[in-house]
Amino acid sequence: MPNAPEPPPLPTDLAAAHAMILAERAARLASEIAVERLKLEVARLRRERFGTSSERSARIDQLELVLEDLEETLAETRAQATAEPEALSGAASSRRKPARRPLPEHLPRERVVHPGPTTCACCGGARLRHLGEDVTETLERIPARWVVIQHVRERVSCSDCETIAQAPAPFHPIPRGRAGPNLLAEVMMAKFGLHLPLHRQSQRFAHEGVPIDVSTLAGWVGAVTTALSPLVTRIEAHVRGAERLHLDDTPVPVLAKGKTRTGRLWTVVRDDRPFGGPEPPAVAYFYSPDRSGAHAETWLGDFHGLVQADAFSGFGRLYEPGRKLGPLREAACWAHARRKFFELAELRKAPIAIEAVARIDAIFATERATNGLAADERRAHRRTRSAALVAELEAWLRQNRAKLSAKAPVAQAIDYMLKRWSAFILFLDDGRACLSNNAAERALRPIAVGRRNWTFAGSDAGGHRAAALYTLIETAKLNGINAQAWLADVLSRLPDHPAQHIDDLLPWNWTQHQPRPIAA
Repeated sequence: MPNAPEPPPLPTDLAAAHAMILAERAARLASEIAVERLKLEVARLRRERFGTSSERSARIDQLELVLEDLEETLAETRAQATAEPEALSGAASSRRKPARRPLPEHLPRERVVHPGPTTCACCGGARLRHLGEDVTETLERIPARWVVIQHVRERVSCSDCETIAQAPAPFHPIPRGRAGPNLLAEVMMAKFGLHLPLHRQSQRFAHEGVPIDVSTLAGWVGAVTTALSPLVTRIEAHVRGAERLHLDDTPVPVLAKGKTRTGRLWTVVRDDRPFGGPEPPAVAYFYSPDRSGAHAETWLGDFHGLVQADAFSGFGRLYEPGRKLGPLREAACWAHARRKFFELAELRKAPIAIEAVARIDAIFATERATNGLAADERRAHRRTRSAALVAELEAWLRQNRAKLSAKAPVAQAIDYMLKRWSAFILFLDDGRACLSNNAAERALRPIAVGRRNWTFAGSDAGGHRAAALYTLIETAKLNGINAQAWLADVLSRLPDHPAQHIDDLLPWNWTQHQPRPIAA
């Protein structure tokens, strides 16, 4: 490398060489210790289940950036050490080598055989015996392979009546489209699953020698959204049929004339697994141009079960006794309440806030044992283990609230809980309720990540499209299946799939279709 900096001169005397080795060993050891500490801190933050990303996501991002930089520096130092003279090899050999995880077993293996010698290097003899082999594995990635599938339909003519016959033309995943199901699934997954905007996908395809205009990709997104709308409708119906729902929303910038305005993407999560429910989990998203609670009320329709949500005032109409379809039961989110105290404990070191966080954490700790139990068992466990802690917390909150001014931040955090106390203690009487609304907040995380890349939705129609595709992809993830493989298979089968059997293609009912071989 002509531009590489000159390495520092090596010492000429033994004492200086020893000092140099010790200094490099200390520097490398310090880097390794820093990396391990950061890894432990990131793992600890990720392992914490309670509280939401607003309390720690920024810190995790910062730690991961620092960790990346340290690991890159450490790798560079190790690489340089391999090129140093043998005098420095002692320091490298004394370091603890990191354990390598095995390469994935499901990947195909290609053998590249390096033949052994045919003659002995010692005596020149040709009588060599095979003793075995040593295998060294290298992980490699072969770029995507583009191919044009030709569907050849032969025409035949009857010699008796001269009738001409031909197989019917195959259905395409989207009308008048020339994109195959795997390509369409990759574009959808890249945009809504990996948050890669269409113009970047277009650039990548052009780099691979297949130029595809952004307008063409956008047309595919619209056509796929229409083709898959029956599945979106069925997932939404499944979500509305739950006994308990998690509800939340997040802002989405929407492009307007000369400016952007703020729309909302809402998420509604059905997950019965915490209380041992047999129904599969699903998540539905819907878009609205503003944050009026009427949108959530309209979407929920005739749902009349339990709602886990934050204390957004727009949800108040859902719990009113005069609601036409009957009031919904509100289960408040303890993680939201904890966050208000947590911020005061972190920023102001307020003793009451610190004590409140500790008391709430004790309630969360007893709750861990109930995960996956049936609703009746959860209720019994809570009455035995959690009820006393909750009663003590209420008495403590009321006692301390009487000593505080109404304008004090800690008083406002206490009021947030006491004014909604019946919603906070609902979990003691209903085993279906969770202690937090974290399921909904996890469902909103992909949108928060994607927002950094696609910046804004182009219109209200774009918001509705995004909601539909997020519904499909995130529901597939909740059910533990490969979203891209599922989309590709569904797109290949949907054109001639019976409408009355559409439920067979839902993520929790899906079995991967084995494609018919294409004749040469």
